[in-house]
Amino acid sequence: MPLIRISMRRGRPASEPSAIVDGVYRALRETFEVPENDLFALINQHEGDEFVYNANYFGFARSDALVIIQITVNNSRGVTQKKALFAKIAENLRREPGLRPDDIFINLVETARENWSFGAGIAQYV
Repeated sequence: MPLIRISMRRGRPASEPSAIVDGVYRALRETFEVPENDLFALINQHEGDEFVYNANYFGFARSDALVIIQITVNNSRGVTQKKALFAKIAENLRREPGLRPDDIFINLVETARENWSFGAGIAQYV
């Protein structure tokens, strides 16, 4: 059960947010074996002064096309799977919608299974 949060500057092409969600979801399905239809995503578009980043941190050349992707997942995957997820997301988003690799920032947040409620105030995993 991943929860995908995507943050980007406002004013990007209208087709871009859904293409990003699709690319991230396909990567999760392939590398984390996320079930079909297990898709929950939030897309946040920010004005320029609300989207602050360092353009060169860690030696990258980020532009205003930067997309920050944060994915919350159960803490059940190893380093190899995580690296595969990051690589697959970058590959997918380079293809469609054509993002530059330096403009893809990914943060994985892990949580215990008891921290999820999918509705009705019930902790379905425990």
